[in-house]
Formats: sequence, C-alpha cells, structure tokens
Amino acid sequence: IVCDDLIQFGGAEKVFLAIHAMWPDAPVYTSVASKRWLDICKEKKIDLHTSFMQKLPFVEKLNRYYFIFLLHIFAFESFDFTKYDVVLSLSARFAHFIITKPQTKHICYMHSPGRMFWEPVDYFENESFGFFKPIKALSKLVLSLPLSVIRASDYAAAHRVSLFIANSKTPRERIRKYYGQNAAIVYPFCEVKKREIEVSAKTATPEKYFLILTRLLSWKRVDIAIDACTKLGVNLKIIGVGPALGELQKKASSNIEFLGYAEDKKDELLAGCTALINTQKEDFGIVPLEAMSFGKPVIAYGEGGVLETVVPGLTGEFFYEQTAESLQNVLQTFDASRYKSEDCIKQAEKFNRERFVTQMQGFAQP
Repeated sequence: IVCDDLIQFGGAEKVFLAIHAMWPDAPVYTSVASKRWLDICKEKKIDLHTSFMQKLPFVEKLNRYYFIFLLHIFAFESFDFTKYDVVLSLSARFAHFIITKPQTKHICYMHSPGRMFWEPVDYFENESFGFFKPIKALSKLVLSLPLSVIRASDYAAAHRVSLFIANSKTPRERIRKYYGQNAAIVYPFCEVKKREIEVSAKTATPEKYFLILTRLLSWKRVDIAIDACTKLGVNLKIIGVGPALGELQKKASSNIEFLGYAEDKKDELLAGCTALINTQKEDFGIVPLEAMSFGKPVIAYGEGGVLETVVPGLTGEFFYEQTAESLQNVLQTFDASRYKSEDCIKQAEKFNRERFVTQMQGFAQP
C-alpha cells in the first residue's frame, strides 16, 4: 500500500486506514509521516516505510513546499517493489509515481490528479500558500519550471498504472482529461452505526441552528454562510479550525458561534442541528453523508461530489451560485420538517463500508 504522506487526518487518511484493515499484513510506503502518524502506525502494528524525505528539516510543516525541488518524484521512484504482485497506491499527488515490475498489477485509487500541478493558479490561491498572492506573477514564474517537469513525470507515471479507480465522477473526468485514461469509480464510505442512529433520535435539542463542519480555508467559502445567516438572523455553529479563522470571526455577528476542533462534540452537534450547510465544491466530500447518517438534511452548493450524494427534495437542497444571496434564498424557504430522517439515513447507508470493501477487494485480485 502506498500513500502520498501521513501528516493530516482527514477523509483520505480514513480511506487509507480502511484499506489497510482489509490487508493488515501489507507494508505501507509513504514519503513522510508525522509523529502522530508514526505513533498510530506503531500502535496498530503497521509496517511503515518512509522515504529519505523523513529526515528533512521541519518536514511536517514544509512537506507541501518540497515539491518545488522535485523531491517527491525521487522519493516514490526510489522505493523497491520488485517482490510484490499487487501494489495499491492512494494518490492525490505523488503516490502513483512508483515504479514496479512490468508483471506487477499497480492499482491506483485516485482522489484526484494533483491539482497543484494541473490547476496551479486555483490551487495555490485557494490552499493558503502565503507566498503566492502577494507576488503572484513572480510565484508563477518561479514555479513554472518545476511544475512543467512534474506534469511530464505525472503523465508518464499515470501510464505505468494498471488500473485507475476514482473516488467520484469529478476526478474520473480529470483522469480522462489529463492522462487520457479511463477509471472505475468506488465511492468512499460513511460509517452508519446503530449507535449513531440512536444518538440522532435522543440528542436533538430545542435550540435551532445550522451547522458547518469543515477546515477553515478561504476556498471553502464559509464566509457566504456567515453573511447569509447574519442577514437572516439564524443561528450558525461552525466546527473547524484553519488559517481563515481570524477573517471569518471579524465578519461574524452574535448568532454565529465558532466551536474550534470540537471532535468530541461532533456527533451531538450533527444530531441536534436543523441541517448541515456545505458551501464548498469538493470532488466527493464525506461530511454531507455524515450529516445524513444522523438523519439530517443538507443544504449544499450544487457542484462537485454532493451531486452524487445529496438528493434534492429528499435529503436536502442545492443552491447553485456560490454567493450569500443564493444560499440566503434557500435558507429563507427551508423547512426541515419536509425531510424524513429515515430517508437521509437510508441515503447515507448506500455509501457503507461493506460496499467499499467488497468493491476494492474485487479490483485488487492479482
């Protein structure tokens, strides 16, 4: 099993842990791992192999900048996979750059082709790279050479892959566009447990509030939800941390509450909310499914993965312009009583872990 890195703990990392649980004896290769992940792997007895990049200074903070020096290409190409019949890479950037024997089956579960080198302007402006915006023209000039090299290497690496599996339709289209390759689709999973359904039934509070659960980055457009809820005077609770927190707090009125990381309260807040608000465009997005698993409808910006998970009129509604006004129009007429919790839960159950495991095991046969 090969993954880009083990530093954050989000949806991609949950997929990694699920994949490893399917093949617990499989060694894991990655470029770098944080101390937290080194401890997790030790606790779970995961046979982890990191690259030479693990020894670089401040690697947890600077890992995303080291691509400028092409280090990730060398890191993944330096691993030796000659003794393996099947290799499964989980890639959103570099994991599929590995080199295997011609007879080895290399399956790539791709979250997306690397947006930093195929869609660089959008990526660097949106992902809080502090150096990019103030010196945009110079940044583009400095990055142009390494990005050209990476794109050429990425295209070549993609044609060493035996089979691509995309996590939704959006990355499948990118795989087709940038690599000229076809891809199957296996959606990520959402855990729907009886315990969660019971929590949903018992912890709903009299307080009415909408909920946002996301990392606070500028491209997530949490600002439009703050503006819309401020104008309407409705309560909004925000779970999440990130570099955009300060600017968002400046915009917020007294009916907007920032709860920070709040992982220990997430289930209770999801179970008690009127609806989840999803303001960003994501390739898939697991949070809307988590809300539906608690029987809660979703109000989402109608682009990207939510078009494959949220059923308008049954499990939520879309607003089709990424503006406060468009969201405000939906909130004004939103009636939570129109949505049955059992419909939301049933929709979330379609994306269960068992389905994910069965499909992935089917593709991974030698």
